[in-house]
Amino acid sequence: MTGIGGGVELGAQAARSRALAVLRVRSRALAVALLPAAVAVILLAGGSTGHLVGGGWDAARWAVSVLALLVLAATAAVALVVARARPAVTPTVAVAEESAPDLYRMVRDLADRLDVPAPSAIALTPDCDSWLEDRTHPAHGPPPARDHDDLSDPVGPARRRSAAAPVLVIGSPFLWWMRVGELRAVLAPVVAGTGPAAHPDIAAARRFIRGLDAAVAATSTDGRGPLARAARGGIGGVSRLLLRGCRVHAAEMERGVAAAAAERAQAVDYGLRIVAQEQVGLAYAGWDRLLTRVALPAWRMGRWPSRLDVGVVAALTELSRRDRLAEGFASRLGERPACDLLEEPGLMDEAVSLLAARLFHGGPAETGPDWAPVGWEEYPEEVVDRAWRTDAARLHRVLDTLGVRRAAEDAAPGADGPTLSRVLDHLTTTPAEAPVPARDPAADADPDATPDPDATPGTDATPDPDATPGTAHHATPGTGTATPDDQATSDPQAATASDPSDPQAATTPGPQPLTTPDDQPADAPAAPGSADHSDDGNGTEDDDDDLAGTTPRGAALAAGLSAQLAREEARTQALASGTAPPPPGTTTGPAATGTALWDDRALPLLPLQPPRTGREILTAHITAMVCCAAMDTAGATPGLDWLDGPTLLVDGARRADLALHVRSLVETGDPAPLRAWLSDLGVRPEKPVRLV
Repeated sequence: MTGIGGGVELGAQAARSRALAVLRVRSRALAVALLPAAVAVILLAGGSTGHLVGGGWDAARWAVSVLALLVLAATAAVALVVARARPAVTPTVAVAEESAPDLYRMVRDLADRLDVPAPSAIALTPDCDSWLEDRTHPAHGPPPARDHDDLSDPVGPARRRSAAAPVLVIGSPFLWWMRVGELRAVLAPVVAGTGPAAHPDIAAARRFIRGLDAAVAATSTDGRGPLARAARGGIGGVSRLLLRGCRVHAAEMERGVAAAAAERAQAVDYGLRIVAQEQVGLAYAGWDRLLTRVALPAWRMGRWPSRLDVGVVAALTELSRRDRLAEGFASRLGERPACDLLEEPGLMDEAVSLLAARLFHGGPAETGPDWAPVGWEEYPEEVVDRAWRTDAARLHRVLDTLGVRRAAEDAAPGADGPTLSRVLDHLTTTPAEAPVPARDPAADADPDATPDPDATPGTDATPDPDATPGTAHHATPGTGTATPDDQATSDPQAATASDPSDPQAATTPGPQPLTTPDDQPADAPAAPGSADHSDDGNGTEDDDDDLAGTTPRGAALAAGLSAQLAREEARTQALASGTAPPPPGTTTGPAATGTALWDDRALPLLPLQPPRTGREILTAHITAMVCCAAMDTAGATPGLDWLDGPTLLVDGARRADLALHVRSLVETGDPAPLRAWLSDLGVRPEKPVRLV
């Protein structure tokens, strides 16, 4: 026996032993449920044979028989709920074989080399991850027909469901960024997981655990009456108890499956897989920045970029140009991209882009007047320009509510429109005024409460540890990739997923939080519309701490903007709640996104960023107003940076020093640095600007 074969055998044996341990938990629970019935049978048999007679034995027979009936009824109810509960399924875009024959052929060839069953189907997810997902539950529909390696047999549908291979879910950024050889190497340890998944004991243990998990979710909702609530609580309690008993064994079983799959995959493209793993880390970094800094502003403006995967290629190309991985980038361009394995990559990209907008932002399932696709060539005008003018209009509306004059008494006629001078004059601190004193840093729980002067105002740079990408039921868990701590104005460093010398670490990365890295350059204007959060508001202790150190006028303006945004978000949610959700199974593009298999009533499932603070909201709106004035009076234009999102272009060049001057105005009330910047560009702040 070779070392690889021994590793596979050891990993598979460990997984099977843990699967048997899970099944023993199920058997013990069934034995406990049948124990009262067994005692009742003994008592009844004893009475019928004349051995257990008397008033006491008769009372015991009645009591135990009633108890046995109640326990059996409760057991039947729990078993029925576990059997009928629908396990969670990750929202994906199905890839039919006729739309990607080359991709299916590559996966089947890979399965043949690994000597494992081929996946039953392929699906795409808007995430930088790949995994196997079991969809053999009856609620998920029958397994797809196969023209070779057919799983159908005359035994019946139950046998076919138990033998069906899991679905291979591939992260769409991998298809567009990686080359064919790299994708094959990355998928090798994932596809190898179909071997252990086909073992009857492991498959039965996984079905039992998924059923318990689905039962807990199904019973977590409140019932319509006290009896229904009591029944749901009892069934849910039993399911949780069984899950706790299986937790350790299930985790060890999955580790054994992953170890066996990783060891088996070592024999296939191992050297190339080490190199491809670097591209996994790079893909995650670019995908993260594209979502949080480019796609999110568009989603908030009612537009969804229809070519997200094409955008991630552009973002990664720019990131590669600044990164050490650029050394081998030119040679990679000559190889065949993995998206060529799809017959119509444009249509598939559009479907994945719409699904990403639903998962990360909660957008509608279909295009409408307020939810339209936008191409990258239209992004500056449709998103950046419109968002800046919308923020500037909101800023002036709040100034109106605060009673701020639109023009000075000695202003020229016609200068009473929305001008930048109005904002600068209002925020200018006079000698009689003083900024709000900042809290003692030693008394602050968070010493980083003051924004980094190098960070772009209006971006959400706080990582959200709970924003986990939508991955579920990973048959082959891998190691995660980390977003590189890069600076867009210097040389960003792409982080690799893990130590490539570790064979298990070379598997596909696991779920990662899609958070904005704290590397925003100081030159990027605020993301348009990025303050539209339902949790924005004023009067909380966190807002008061955030506004400490600003001027009194700035604090009042920030509070007004936060309240206005909260009202707008509340109206939007009220309108959305009055619209009936799309019917289950609705097709949202060239392929169904699986709306019948996941609950789309609680969108977004994976929100990207937490609400922004009052200081960030104020800074974003002032930056938007400055950009509007620069576009209307100095010939500046809106632009798109693939890594940093909306940007201001002057004579085709990106300005790199706006954020620092706006921050100085917000924190100290001193407009001199910003006025000098405006004068240098030829911006006339006294001229009215066009608003939305």
